[in-house]
Amino acid sequence: MTTLKPPFQTLNSQFKLQIPLKLSPKTSKILCSQNPNHQPPPKPITILSILRSIPDWADGIKERRMKQPRPLYKHSDWIRHRSSVRHLRHLLSSLNSRVILSLVPPVIAFTSVAAVVASYNTAVVWHLLPEVFPVLRASSLPYQLTAPALALLLVFRTEASYSRFEEGRKAWSKVVSGTNDFARQVMVSVEEEDCLVKTALLQYIMAFPVALKCHLVYESDIGRELQDLLEDDDLEILLGSNHHPRCLIQFISQSMKLLDLEETKRTLLESKVTCLHEGIGVCEQIVGIPIPLSYTRLTSRFLVLWHLTLPIILWDDCNWIVVPATFVSAASLFCIEEVGVLIEEPFQMLSLDELCIRVCENVQEAMTSEKKIQETLLMKKEAASRDPSLNGHPTSGNEQKTRSNSISPSSR
Repeated sequence: MTTLKPPFQTLNSQFKLQIPLKLSPKTSKILCSQNPNHQPPPKPITILSILRSIPDWADGIKERRMKQPRPLYKHSDWIRHRSSVRHLRHLLSSLNSRVILSLVPPVIAFTSVAAVVASYNTAVVWHLLPEVFPVLRASSLPYQLTAPALALLLVFRTEASYSRFEEGRKAWSKVVSGTNDFARQVMVSVEEEDCLVKTALLQYIMAFPVALKCHLVYESDIGRELQDLLEDDDLEILLGSNHHPRCLIQFISQSMKLLDLEETKRTLLESKVTCLHEGIGVCEQIVGIPIPLSYTRLTSRFLVLWHLTLPIILWDDCNWIVVPATFVSAASLFCIEEVGVLIEEPFQMLSLDELCIRVCENVQEAMTSEKKIQETLLMKKEAASRDPSLNGHPTSGNEQKTRSNSISPSSR
């Protein structure tokens, strides 16, 4: 049995000795730099790289946690979720929270500013600095006037993000229910004569939620996730397309053309394809259109300016307590803003992996039990045709004896 080589390998082997390879010194340097064994020189350590080390560390943790799969809740999870010891559990797990770890850079920065302001004012009060240096203090009245505005801004920002999260959840609920209903309609409408096309069509339907999930979630490996659902030639065509969910819809549409269906059934199945198109459109709009950036920038600037001037406002009343007060204020308010930013892109927060697995399991279970259900219903139909009084339910031997004994002698 001969193995087929890919076209580019065949062309390589044909022209390997025919085309002389001439490289300039500049090209050879570029190729050497692209060698995987060639390690690039280490980057020089600068002040900017030192300042960026903590934010890069926090962002790396947050992005890795965002890629972790999220399971759907079960009954045991809900019991644990509403447990009376949840507050202690949440407090002890604070250092493992990606929201809290992502706030390490701004909280450290504003707490350091508060410590610097407190140290400066202490030095001025103790006359460690010349008298020309004033104590940094201000009235708290401006903060009392702007505090409600900051609170409303954070509430509106979080509410807008949650509305996007809810919209994404509803869009995926429609995709999942539409996929299950589509598969059910195919199993009911397609006859056994088109068994091969029917099986292929159901595979494409099961693969659609997975392709849509990989299209929406960054750095998803669609080839690995679909290798057990699609044939190799179908998967090759799918990976070569620019839009994987729409390519699968083309597979579905072309498969439906090969089926011998009545016009009403075909129209019904086409409406299910339209629902899949609508799901793609809604999800792409959520991913491509964020909350207006001016709104996000305003919230961020307001929080930064608030906490930069907070130690000066609180100095007269708190003195060195401004340091823990700034820490608590920055950790709480920036945490609210961070949650709003995280749920603004909902598909990273939803349990899409588990939903796709459930769709595949439901369709495969329906395909497996289809013949058994048909055989059971045919047996009931045959029994009902033999004895209409049974209402389609076959009776056991004891029930038949009871029915025969209950017949009156006159009827005999």
